[in-house]
Amino acid sequence: MKVLLVENEHALSEEIVNFLAELQYDCETANTVKAAISILAERYFDVILLDLGLPDGDGLDVLKDIKMDQTDSIVVILSARGDIENRIEGLELGADDYLPKPFSLAELHARIQAIIRRKFATNGTVFQIGNFSVDIVMRMVYCKDQHISLYRKEFDILSYLILNKNRPLSRSQLYEHVWGDLSISNGDSNYIDVHIKNLRKKLTVYAPVDWLESVRGIGYKVNLSR
Repeated sequence: MKVLLVENEHALSEEIVNFLAELQYDCETANTVKAAISILAERYFDVILLDLGLPDGDGLDVLKDIKMDQTDSIVVILSARGDIENRIEGLELGADDYLPKPFSLAELHARIQAIIRRKFATNGTVFQIGNFSVDIVMRMVYCKDQHISLYRKEFDILSYLILNKNRPLSRSQLYEHVWGDLSISNGDSNYIDVHIKNLRKKLTVYAPVDWLESVRGIGYKVNLSR
């Protein structure tokens, strides 16, 4: 999963990034409001960890920007501001959780997983899709006991479709999620179609993938009603 950490304390930022990297999260960092807003304008993130006390402004301004442009992102506020007013304001602006400093990294991970379970109506981060098991955090795909090797972009597309199960996603939505910047694509781009074709080819070696459907005039979806 793609994570943006907006944190001013260098030592804490490095500690969080190293911890999440070991759990197979793909992390990027920003240490100012300006840098965070610039990155968010170009790329999509599944999870945003947001400090409020930034050197050039208030992290709540970043939160407002997130909720205008990246409405599906999970946002966890990490802040030394532990008073109830700040917690309420952050949650009312759309944050999914508020973790006051200091906190344990294990609790941070547990909170992220809890939000994923709640937001996507799942009991964990491992999904059973037909004959396949997909772990969206560890970025692993299995068919029974056989591990299936996917390229990074292929897995990103598959996991995003799974998280949005039964919901058709357009090629533009998939492109923005995986590549993060629609401006480098053009209207005739077949990037998504090529990756879906390769994904199907790799998976069908092990078992049928009739649950990975093309939706005419829209894009693709993972259909779990089969």
